[in-house]
Amino acid sequence: MKSHDLSVATDSACPECSGAVRASDGEIVCNQCGLVVDEDLIDRGPEWRSFTDDREQKQRTGAPLTPSRHDRGLSTEIGRPGSHSPRRRRRMARLRRQHRRAQTASKRDRNRRNSFFEIRQQVSTLSLPDMVRDTACSIFRSAQNADLLQGRSLEGFAAASVYAACRIASVSRTKAEILVASKATAAELDAAFAAINRELDIPIGPPLPIEYIPRYATELELDAQAESYARRLAIACQESGLSNGRNPAGIAAACLYTAGLEYGYAITQREAAAVADVSSVTVRKTYKKLDELDCTPDRSR
Repeated sequence: MKSHDLSVATDSACPECSGAVRASDGEIVCNQCGLVVDEDLIDRGPEWRSFTDDREQKQRTGAPLTPSRHDRGLSTEIGRPGSHSPRRRRRMARLRRQHRRAQTASKRDRNRRNSFFEIRQQVSTLSLPDMVRDTACSIFRSAQNADLLQGRSLEGFAAASVYAACRIASVSRTKAEILVASKATAAELDAAFAAINRELDIPIGPPLPIEYIPRYATELELDAQAESYARRLAIACQESGLSNGRNPAGIAAACLYTAGLEYGYAITQREAAAVADVSSVTVRKTYKKLDELDCTPDRSR
């Protein structure tokens, strides 16, 4: 294939009529007779495109692939017109509706699209990072490919995927918090999570009390020293086996309550329990067990 410089090729004249030539879409075309003098030229212009008038936003590619879309983000999106007539706005609305229907070729794709939308809504409601969103969508895709969704709730699998992604990323979210942001029931979430944990080879470890410490400390308005001491208490609970068989959120609340008392914070057991969504009895019983641990606060700072 020939390849010529655009600036050199435009200096020549038309071999048929000796007229002036111009470059057009990678070709040298005569302005008088229309003869294509040469083709396959090197375009020395910019390789980026600008979709604005100021040419400041230089874009070289489209949107990146994302696992949070049922088609990985490859399909196009029809934008919403601004200042147009009502007739044109209604026409664009019909085009968007038909385009949305054409994006799913089967019921399987439609279920995936709706479930991914549900996952994105839950992630947004719970203020979770994008990593959790992408992981949850990948877990749901794996569960659908393994035919785990037959006879089970799509909302339950969407909520279970978000909960499993939080467990993988060590993000402190309880099942109760997931249920508040989802449309699934507790039974649907438990059944879906059991199927994911049993059938899929996903490294889901048990939740640890230390994962809940930073968020609960912020809600209780504790400083860095009290939070650090609560972390040491949570680690001591895990190493001594005190946290075995106990609610990790309740362990974290008891550790923060103990740390608050050590550093002079007026925190009640009811306030600490309300943050972790547990009962005051759970905090009180765990607080009494923490007295048996040899973990003294660091007051050197």
